[in-house]
Amino acid sequence: MNFELKSLDLAGSAALTCDALVVLVAEGFKPARDALSQLIEQARKAGDFETKPGKLLAMYKPAAAAAARLVLVGCGDGSPKQVRQAVASAVGAVKSPQVKKLVVCFADAPAPLAVRCAVQAAAEASYVYTTTKSKAEGRSLAGVTIAVPDAGAVRTELAQGKALVAGIEFAKEWGNRPANHATPTLLAGAARTLARFPRIKCEVLGPKEVEKLGMLSFMSVAQGSKEPLRFIVLRYEGAARTAAPSVLVGKGITFDTGGISIKPSAEMDEMKFDMCGAASVLGVFRTLADLQPAMNVVGLIPACENMPDGGAVKPSDVVTSMSGQTIENLNTDAEGRLVLCDALTYAERFKPRAVIDIATLTGACVVALGGVRSGLFSADDALAEALLAAGESALDLCWRLPLDDEYGEGLKSNFADMANVAGRAGGAVTAAKFLQKFTAKMPWAHLDIAGTAWKSGAAKGSTGRPVGLLVDYLLAHGDKAPAPSVEAKARRAQKTPAVKKPRRGTAAA
Repeated sequence: MNFELKSLDLAGSAALTCDALVVLVAEGFKPARDALSQLIEQARKAGDFETKPGKLLAMYKPAAAAAARLVLVGCGDGSPKQVRQAVASAVGAVKSPQVKKLVVCFADAPAPLAVRCAVQAAAEASYVYTTTKSKAEGRSLAGVTIAVPDAGAVRTELAQGKALVAGIEFAKEWGNRPANHATPTLLAGAARTLARFPRIKCEVLGPKEVEKLGMLSFMSVAQGSKEPLRFIVLRYEGAARTAAPSVLVGKGITFDTGGISIKPSAEMDEMKFDMCGAASVLGVFRTLADLQPAMNVVGLIPACENMPDGGAVKPSDVVTSMSGQTIENLNTDAEGRLVLCDALTYAERFKPRAVIDIATLTGACVVALGGVRSGLFSADDALAEALLAAGESALDLCWRLPLDDEYGEGLKSNFADMANVAGRAGGAVTAAKFLQKFTAKMPWAHLDIAGTAWKSGAAKGSTGRPVGLLVDYLLAHGDKAPAPSVEAKARRAQKTPAVKKPRRGTAAA
């Protein structure tokens, strides 16, 4: 979909010929003398229109505008969140095959981030998945013009919005594809297409290369599938080679049956979404391709299926990770952490400024946070705070959960260095504690997106999250050295040796 930006007031927007004109009206709107302004004021005084977020008044061929359809929509205080809600409501109301050209007009000068949110909301409301449909009608909306009083003041945000749409929709595409259309090999092919863009390189490793690296934990998950595993390495090189990269690690289980610890059949089809962490990494790189920021980013995707073949890994099997640590597999449905741990060890070679893994890891996180916020885990306060702030600015929210050392007690094993599960209680936290054992040499954070990566029911489909969060984090911090934590600053000031203490995150509500 094409987006363009124009400097237009209400009168100028009303003069545009288009299939639909959406006018965003915030609290405190002061009408001018033009016909459209007067129409808005009359409707408001009559009680037919309110400026509360999402409140609509729709008209067909109004005298006050050249558009075939006019929708007045309230956007509350004009904040990015309320603008997103307003645009989503309005575009949903006019969505039809007849509406191909849309104008979204801000009645007053918007906050810059509100423009980015308007672009994303228009794309989200009109998104249609078509890849595996025989006679699918694609997105009818072809072009959106964003009309603001001063286009020059928000050009950067428009560019960011367009790039985010490209990345989020790339993530959605691969998240939504059925497992037979998104195998590890096909996912690697999607990554290779990104290497066509400037500054992006892609390397794909197969079973022989992965075995040579010693990624036996990753390999154990794949051994029950006829589909060969793939380890995808993406590099965005926008800064000097000496600049430490941010590393994103995405869980790429392209279908998860649970293996020998097989899942219930109900809703198992949704386990095609178990590679949404990988899809989000692909989406971030698609956005970087358009924005071309001055930073280095590495994307690592361990991709495979988890199947219950006769050769599949069994409960009680002990495998050796790339780090040399051994793992007792008590539950083969806790496979995501087994592929991520080897990818996290591989990440050490890049001497990263920060490592963030993204995974649909635990049902326990869905129970804790639902589908509103992703779970965030990190022992690095500065990194955690940066990710929380990025989630707020991107409207792609997360919530910090604890990493107390006591949560790791359940991972002890009589037969290996650790077990891969620690019981049901605190399952999202104990999964993070498992991953933490492979991250001692680098600043690390874990995003559990099991509740936010896709929607079920009538709206079933990938959300493209947390592409927005990750991009905002990179734009704010990807070209900077990581800030030391409060404790590290205090130790340096006192010039005393570090004392190991358990880190505590913010308790979940």
